[in-house]
Amino acid sequence: MNNNKVSNPKVEVPTGINLNDKDYMTILLTHLKELTKNMAVALTEASNENLYKEYKKMFDEIIESQREAYELMFKFGWYSLEKAKDTKITTLSDELQQQLDDLN
Repeated sequence: MNNNKVSNPKVEVPTGINLNDKDYMTILLTHLKELTKNMAVALTEASNENLYKEYKKMFDEIIESQREAYELMFKFGWYSLEKAKDTKITTLSDELQQQLDDLN
């Protein structure tokens, strides 16, 4: 096992031409991500407060569903994360701090 990876044991699914659970979850997560992006645009372009509030409710439900789908895929080992080296975190933190300082 790669020591730089953070993951759960992978749940194996059938391979072949037929869609499996992982395929369905990948499709679902992809669509939820697109909906989240599109709803963010709709929120910024809502023509009145009532419409904005309705869009906001939908957005909150969609983003919660997106998070649940991701967490489920991570639980089944279909997503893994990579541990960042301390030097990389420090370097990125320093770069961001410099950018912030430049703004002031």
